[in-house]
Amino acid sequence: MKRFMLHIRGNYFGVLCHNILLKTPKVLPCLFLYRHSPLRFLYSGSTNTRPFPDYSPKKPTIRDSELVHHISTTIKLRRSEPLRRILKPYESKFRPDHLIWVLMNIRSDYRLALDFYDWACLRRYPTLEARCIIIQVAVASGDLETAEQLINDFWTKPNLEISSSFALFAERLIYTYKDWGSDPRVFSIFFHVLVQAKSLHEARKLFDKLVNYGVVISIDACNFYLSQLSHDPDGHQALIKAFKEFPVVGVCWNTDSYNIIVHSFCRSKKIKEAHNLLLQMEERGCSPDVVSYSTIINGYCQAGELQSALKLVEEMQTAGLKPNSYTYNSIIFFLCESGKVIQAEKVMREMINHGVAADNVVYTTLINGFRKLGNVASAFSLFEEMQAQNIVPDVVTYTALICGFCESGKMVEADNMFSEMEKRGFRPDEVTYTALIDGYCKAGEMRKAFSLHNEMVSLGISPNVVTYTALSDGLCKSGDVDSANELLHEMRRKGLELNLCTYNSILNGHCKAGNIALAMKLMEDMEKAGIFPDSITYTTLMDAHCKMGQMTKAHNLLREMLDRGLEPTIVTFHVLMNGFCSLGMLEDAEQLLDWMLQKGINPNAAIYNSLMKQYCNRNNMRATNDIYRGMQARGVIPDEKTYNILIKGHCKARNMKEAWFLHQEMVEKGFRVSASSYNALVRGFLKRKRVSEARQIFEEMRQKEIVVDKEIYDLFVDMIYEEGNMGTILQLCDEVIENFLVDQAKDED
Repeated sequence: MKRFMLHIRGNYFGVLCHNILLKTPKVLPCLFLYRHSPLRFLYSGSTNTRPFPDYSPKKPTIRDSELVHHISTTIKLRRSEPLRRILKPYESKFRPDHLIWVLMNIRSDYRLALDFYDWACLRRYPTLEARCIIIQVAVASGDLETAEQLINDFWTKPNLEISSSFALFAERLIYTYKDWGSDPRVFSIFFHVLVQAKSLHEARKLFDKLVNYGVVISIDACNFYLSQLSHDPDGHQALIKAFKEFPVVGVCWNTDSYNIIVHSFCRSKKIKEAHNLLLQMEERGCSPDVVSYSTIINGYCQAGELQSALKLVEEMQTAGLKPNSYTYNSIIFFLCESGKVIQAEKVMREMINHGVAADNVVYTTLINGFRKLGNVASAFSLFEEMQAQNIVPDVVTYTALICGFCESGKMVEADNMFSEMEKRGFRPDEVTYTALIDGYCKAGEMRKAFSLHNEMVSLGISPNVVTYTALSDGLCKSGDVDSANELLHEMRRKGLELNLCTYNSILNGHCKAGNIALAMKLMEDMEKAGIFPDSITYTTLMDAHCKMGQMTKAHNLLREMLDRGLEPTIVTFHVLMNGFCSLGMLEDAEQLLDWMLQKGINPNAAIYNSLMKQYCNRNNMRATNDIYRGMQARGVIPDEKTYNILIKGHCKARNMKEAWFLHQEMVEKGFRVSASSYNALVRGFLKRKRVSEARQIFEEMRQKEIVVDKEIYDLFVDMIYEEGNMGTILQLCDEVIENFLVDQAKDED
């Protein structure tokens, strides 16, 4: 589920942060000067702001002044020539102080000043003061990109001591500000570089320091700071603190700012707080946008509150905002995860009708939803639809379909989809390979499964614990438990942490092989490894004991399971019911059913079927009917097996009217009548001398190519011979030869 959740790439919070990132380094708005704002008193506690210091550099000597004059004059007069050539005579006398003095003389010519600074950098490292000066000149000249690069080059130096370097850099930048630039954008650029470098503590210190000088960082830079705080798993409190404190000094939050906070609340599962903030936005002069509403709608969906989400969609539309694909996909994803895929598809159709195009994410979500329901036909139909609309599927889309085909046992289709995926240039990952491997393991094609395993390893894709679990499960089901155990040891050697599914698959293999003692030993081993058995573990062991006729041991396992606080599943009860019924312990089976009902556990059709089958075998149709009526009274829907059991039971008891009614009802519901039920109906009608009904069923069986018992063929051959219909007799003889004699010959071969 995590994989498909991450696949929802329409995350507008990510888009928002990306937009902030694009805004801040290039064209940062001027800082907000709040020197005359009354809000500053609430923040600083003082009515006075500190003035920027005057710049007072070291004074040059007469000799230094002459050298500086010569260099300044030379580069101005010969600016078309390379600096490395015209300044070669001065290199031996040049010192870092000369750089600053020359810059004072040429500061009005930005390009010349930048070239001279670059020349100095190639020969000697400039001082931090010189770097701050050229940064100030660049910002004042409108070259923000160069200014950012100059700050970034310093800040990304290896082995930089961040805390001490921050203090020095901030001090030099403030010291050079008044006389070299006086353009407040320089501080936003520095703030942005700090945030981008994840030096959030230093960024906040810079913000507070600048407040003392009467300036506030621009809204876009502040938003970028909020977005980075929100990415920190432990940054929520710092984020909320900044959001509350920054307006006190004059930061006016905009819609982007609120959206960042709303997203953080939703990610922290504080949906009500996020919704309250949405309601407060307009009161504070900010209009919520599509991102604001969609983020909270997604939050409500993830919290399982669909009605709140739908209500918010209505409010959003009332506000004149049009839901987009992200808004709809949040609802579609929730419905799919809840198993309501039909409703999810209706939402997509409604979305398209409202002029919102469905994208790859929406289609993939629905495809995976139908896949989870086992409806791979509908999933594939959606896949074809998205291709017809030129919506390109991706690895996740293909993997969802491959999983669906594998789970349905359609390995040819899964293989074709895998080949198509590779032809289109998509690289399968461990999830794709694991799905195919699991499919082939379930199909008993272990050679193909291991071939795929070797292929993924050769491509550098590491099999995970799920891959190995699929392989071990396949080996166990094919009876090769020893190889499964070897695989278990290989997983340990590779450092993979075995999970409960791995142990359960091998434990199931031991049980199927009749090695219950080894299975019990494996359960002890897994507990020693810190992995505790679940209801599947106990149910598997109980099933093995039931099949061995050891009901007391199965009952003891149930007691142990309950003592551990594990809830038995419906499968657990089915296993016990089968155990009692197969041993003819019908009284115990009925007591189990009564106990389930007393505990409020609603049995499924399979549990009732086990009990009804045994009573039918004993020709006790009164008890069978009582169980069937109880089943219907409790709202349990009969399945195909239920009808086939009842039809055969009533036929055996010669209750042909009831058997025929059940047959008709079964066909109307679309269930398949088994061959044994058809044969039972023919025999029952013949025994009741109702030849026309028997012949009707017999002909229906022939049309549907359902195998008829040989003795029934013999009866109809004799019957039709007496009627003198030789053509039909010859046809019947051909069928007998084909269905029985030919098949028998094949078996003998």
